[in-house]
Amino acid sequence: MQILQKLGYSFLVLWGVASVIFLLFNILPGDPARMMLDQRDDPELLKAIKAKYGLDQPLGIQYANYINDLLPLSLHSTAEGDYSHEVLQRISHVTFLTIGSKTLVLKLPYLRESFQKQGKPVSTIIAETLPNTMVLAVASIIIALVVGLLIGILAALWRNSLFDRFFTIFGTLGMSLPIFFTAILFAWLFASVLADFTGLNLTCSLFEVDDYTGLRHIAWKNMILPAVTLGIRPLGVVIQLSRAAMLDVLSQDFIRTAKAKGLSQTQIIWRHALRNAMNPVVTTISGWFASLLAGAVFVEFIFAWNGLGKEIVDALNLRDLPVVMGAVLVIAALFTIINILVDFIYGWLDPRVRG
Repeated sequence: MQILQKLGYSFLVLWGVASVIFLLFNILPGDPARMMLDQRDDPELLKAIKAKYGLDQPLGIQYANYINDLLPLSLHSTAEGDYSHEVLQRISHVTFLTIGSKTLVLKLPYLRESFQKQGKPVSTIIAETLPNTMVLAVASIIIALVVGLLIGILAALWRNSLFDRFFTIFGTLGMSLPIFFTAILFAWLFASVLADFTGLNLTCSLFEVDDYTGLRHIAWKNMILPAVTLGIRPLGVVIQLSRAAMLDVLSQDFIRTAKAKGLSQTQIIWRHALRNAMNPVVTTISGWFASLLAGAVFVEFIFAWNGLGKEIVDALNLRDLPVVMGAVLVIAALFTIINILVDFIYGWLDPRVRG
């Protein structure tokens, strides 16, 4: 029952996001059809483009078509020339039922086609760029979790020491610095001023092409700067949370009982304290993981990392609205999926929240 409730809530969230971005991008000044024509002024071609993308319909009909495109189970017309019929010709689908001029089909959500990339499907563009962003986000969160937990635990064990005070200040500073400022600072310092010592590049790409063989290979070195930059803020959060949580857990009665039984400090931390202290860290870091996808926009643009964030910036510059709308929807879907997974992880870590 809880799973169904969470799925229902997630569906409502995605429907709300889809509605907001549709209204937002459709009230912006400018005619998308004219943008696709660039400098050309051809009334017949303009009319054909508007008909192809359903832009000649009233706003209410356009909204209904947009939601219908996104639904896995959608209703389409069999009449040639109708927008929904044209969509059906461009996508893979399974027909369930046909009544008169209407047909019910099962399909993947249709994110439409790019206005600027010669009709390239938005789903293809996202499929090409999202993996790079996910690799960057996962690397950043691993850095934040591993390093942050270690520092937070040591800071709690060595409370009020110089180590504790230094990383308390470091964590506060890391959380307060804007991501775009951190990216510019790190790019200038480590890829420009100290480039001879670090060997890091200002422009980074996950894949590089060998000049002799022409083969692509993964350049892990290029991920260091953008991953560390993206992970600075969650690192500061993890340090502060894990320190506070560990101090709270170490003051509990069951820890004193474990000490009375003669368990070593290492056993107490790993067997009893750490798992209980992980609850607030996991809950918070899940939100940060989803937020990293949004923060990646600045990092990817500054380091020229070919991910979804850079694609969003390029699409905004070109007013390629379907790409921007599709990317925002995908990020929103990832938010909801991560939140559902975190609920299960939280229940596993703390049985008291189950039920």
